[in-house]
Amino acid sequence: MSAARPLYQIIRSAIEGRIMAGELHPGDRIPAEHELMARYGCSRMTVNKALSALASAGLIARQRRRGSFVTQPRIHMAALQIPDIREEIEKRGHAYALRLIARETLDLGSARGAVLRPAPRGKLLALRCVHLADGRPYAVEDRLISLASVPAAADADFAETPPGSWLLAHVPWTEAEHRITAVAAGDAAALLAVPADKPCLALERWTWRETESITWVRTVFHGDNFDLTAHFTAQG
Repeated sequence: MSAARPLYQIIRSAIEGRIMAGELHPGDRIPAEHELMARYGCSRMTVNKALSALASAGLIARQRRRGSFVTQPRIHMAALQIPDIREEIEKRGHAYALRLIARETLDLGSARGAVLRPAPRGKLLALRCVHLADGRPYAVEDRLISLASVPAAADADFAETPPGSWLLAHVPWTEAEHRITAVAAGDAAALLAVPADKPCLALERWTWRETESITWVRTVFHGDNFDLTAHFTAQG
């Protein structure tokens, strides 16, 4: 029999779950320390330990005499930054549109879910969509979202809102990994309206919350639509 979880972890998980489910939004005030002490029948030290863990994870900001508030999701800058596709298209002066091609829920243990590291604890939301610029195909996106980590994604309208934009606005994350490969258009060719052997760039991204998978995405751009730029100094 496993040992009971410490109470501070239970408090932390309860608040974190409400944030991840979208019940608490950036800027919302979380229950005050005395409210949590009364609810869980515990000491101020226990509540403080839970809130400190949430603050260390970047989920809340603690303000003296005001309380604790849900933070805005942080977008980490790196030597290579992959921008929000909608934002990038609109910044270039083009009209953005999204075409949702497929949406399905996959069961635990689905072979397609093996790309997530570590394997998710529950169901996955699988999406395929095309990003359009001035009505022309710009990129094809295939994405998996862990519904155990992001339950609110099950009800999100991804026919209207790009999945990447929605996740950046709603879901805090602590770690990401990018992989960039040169590929032929392959099965994305018809959606991109290019030949199957058209040179393309594939960008893959994994994001995590601590050790828990949030999403994996593979976006294919044909070479005429995308370039990679990095700016850095000798000091890094």
